[in-house]
Amino acid sequence: MSTDLENFLAARDFLLAHREDYATAYRDFRWPVLDRFNWALDYFDVMARGNESLALWLVDDAGRDHRLSFAELSARSNRVANFLRAQGVRRGDAVLLMLPNVVGLWEVILGCMKLGAVLVPATPLLVADDLRDRFARGKVRHVVAGPGDAAKLDAVAGEATRIVIGGPVAGWVDFAEADRYDDSFVPEGETRAEDPFLLYFTSGTTAQPKLVAHTYQSYPVGHLSTMYWLGLRPGDLHCNISSPGWAKHVWSSFFAPWNAGAAVFVHAASRFQPRELLANLSRGGVTSLCAPPTVWRMLILEDLTAYPLRLREVIGAGEPLNPEVIARVEQAWGLTIRDGYGQTETTCQIGNSPGQKLKPGSMGRPMPGYRVVLLDRDDQPAEEGEISLALDPRPLGLMSGYQDDPERTALLMRAGHYHCGDLATIDGDGYLTYVGRADDVFKASDYRISPFELESALLEHEAVAEAAVVPSPDPLRLAVPKAFITLAPGFQPSPALAESIFRHIRAVLAPYKRIRRIEISPLPKTVSGKIRRVALRQAEAELRASGGRAENEYFEEDFAQVS
Repeated sequence: MSTDLENFLAARDFLLAHREDYATAYRDFRWPVLDRFNWALDYFDVMARGNESLALWLVDDAGRDHRLSFAELSARSNRVANFLRAQGVRRGDAVLLMLPNVVGLWEVILGCMKLGAVLVPATPLLVADDLRDRFARGKVRHVVAGPGDAAKLDAVAGEATRIVIGGPVAGWVDFAEADRYDDSFVPEGETRAEDPFLLYFTSGTTAQPKLVAHTYQSYPVGHLSTMYWLGLRPGDLHCNISSPGWAKHVWSSFFAPWNAGAAVFVHAASRFQPRELLANLSRGGVTSLCAPPTVWRMLILEDLTAYPLRLREVIGAGEPLNPEVIARVEQAWGLTIRDGYGQTETTCQIGNSPGQKLKPGSMGRPMPGYRVVLLDRDDQPAEEGEISLALDPRPLGLMSGYQDDPERTALLMRAGHYHCGDLATIDGDGYLTYVGRADDVFKASDYRISPFELESALLEHEAVAEAAVVPSPDPLRLAVPKAFITLAPGFQPSPALAESIFRHIRAVLAPYKRIRRIEISPLPKTVSGKIRRVALRQAEAELRASGGRAENEYFEEDFAQVS
């Protein structure tokens, strides 16, 4: 056994041993020191050798079960690595991965890791402009996708190698050919722990998404903190409700469970149905469930007591849950939903891990390996301030930086801390409560939304002179994007104009980014001419709370043809 693997296992085993002893885990945990470490080769394959216990259980859209053991996944990912190598994938090559929840997704991630490639996860919701940006800035050389996205990718992929899962598709290499390759794999050289591994595009306050770079240690090993927050242990069956292409999917559907030696359960439905999920959780004997607030709000509309479940852990992720949701689940199952906090740029850094006293509204305390402080605008400690991570020592789960923006990286990593951009309060016991974003980015249906990006799309419409996008409270989605618009000369508010703007939005924005409400009105501004979005947020919250509707306000659902 290599020294690097010994160090990793020692850190992992320490957290498992102190799973419910937060004080000891937080005080004594140290990130493992690694030099040459490839998680897939040095940990997963070693753990999987002769291991016929369940690793992955996927229930597809037709209700069919796909079960693979650790040993089978190890052998299968070796075939995939050899297949990808034959298609030209080399160490350091960027591979865009745009797939739904299919077994091949897990095999390709493992196979790419074994080759030392760089993964660029992407959601199938992306439109052509989004993909062009990813190919250009991510320097993508290969793409793996489903047949439904082949035409969209053909238009932007250039000379990239194209591999299809679920094909065949003309001009694309069929992933099924991987079955012909050998199930033993010999790597070409060693993987350094600090080699680049993941490039995530995440929304920010600028028009272009930020390009977050992670290494072969920051995510695979960094998610020991996520494993601890989730409370996973060997033999568990963990279900995470998250879409591929987003960081949370790799968090809780890949590294955190397999770090613990637990199995991953996947409810792979193209359209989410709460009753189907509950039935599958019951049938599979799932022991741990992590879901975003939107899913929890949909689940409590069902009779939760009608399903015999084996759940031990229930977790919420994305933003704080409403107290009534937590109470309904606790009443039905006798389990309290535990919250946590992290970013695409980090692993789980704050959370309510098992055994901690839970405080209503709090997202918990810092996870082992993270030293969290709140800083005011002068970078001084405060009881309410920006969530910041001490960099001495640097937490292993922190990104290496923004790939193409060293200035932004330096701006956030200043005064000895990484500044997360989120605001929180802290009490005398060290429990943190989320306040909100320090900038204008917000979440809608669990997706992060950049107002600037949406506003830029709106301004492409000939009738729009100015626009400001803010979150509009919504009982199911928590919030939906709403645009306040001033019109260009010669245009007047009308249902026909609103419909035209909604049609434009549908054509240029991915579905999860679409603006759902429009209000045509003057925009409040500062003396210097900046739009006062804080005033718009407050006014919108008051309007929704009143149950009223503003003059010249239009909802997307008013126009059935664009819904």
